[in-house]
Amino acid sequence: MNKYDANRILRLLPFFAGGLGGFLLLINRLLTAQITDSQARSDALGVIEGAVLILVGLLWQQIQGRTPDTVDLIGETGLELDESLSESAQTELAWASHLLLTNTVTRSLLVYYDGKTILRRGVFGKNSQVKPGAILERAIAKGKPVYLVNLSLYPGKLEFDYLPENTQGVICQPIGTQGALILGANAPRSYTKKDEQWIAGIADKLAVTLNIID
Repeated sequence: MNKYDANRILRLLPFFAGGLGGFLLLINRLLTAQITDSQARSDALGVIEGAVLILVGLLWQQIQGRTPDTVDLIGETGLELDESLSESAQTELAWASHLLLTNTVTRSLLVYYDGKTILRRGVFGKNSQVKPGAILERAIAKGKPVYLVNLSLYPGKLEFDYLPENTQGVICQPIGTQGALILGANAPRSYTKKDEQWIAGIADKLAVTLNIID
């Protein structure tokens, strides 16, 4: 049983407990020949308790959002690094990309810097080179990340042909003023605020590294 299934069962417990309690109270009332005042009061309290439990269960179903469904991204998996980079820069890029692929929902990752693609890792898209479109260009020009929470809803998704065709979410995180870290996720609305902050921190570190080697 996965974590989502376990949480779902826990959220349903108050609903079923309230329903079961109400059902047992009804059976008890039907099988009792003579109802005393104290039993009537107990039954009333039991009905109220059951209703509250059912209400809590319904509220939990609405408050606790469902975990986004993941997909298997289409494409070959691999690692490509610009061999013209220094050994230290390649090591830094390999380290950063490994962290992002293993600790977030990122499944496809590219680094575009100084007009060329210097890293591809994870699941590859059809095109090996990043050709900046309007969305990526805006992120780099303004120095602010762009998070497309559900890529299928955006007409501009066609510019991301260097990502797998069924990529669910995309973050374009600027690397200084000369490039960007582009991440493709296998589930929509799946990056958290902490993920975004962490990605921004890694991009800042890469900006220092890559600026040194320019």
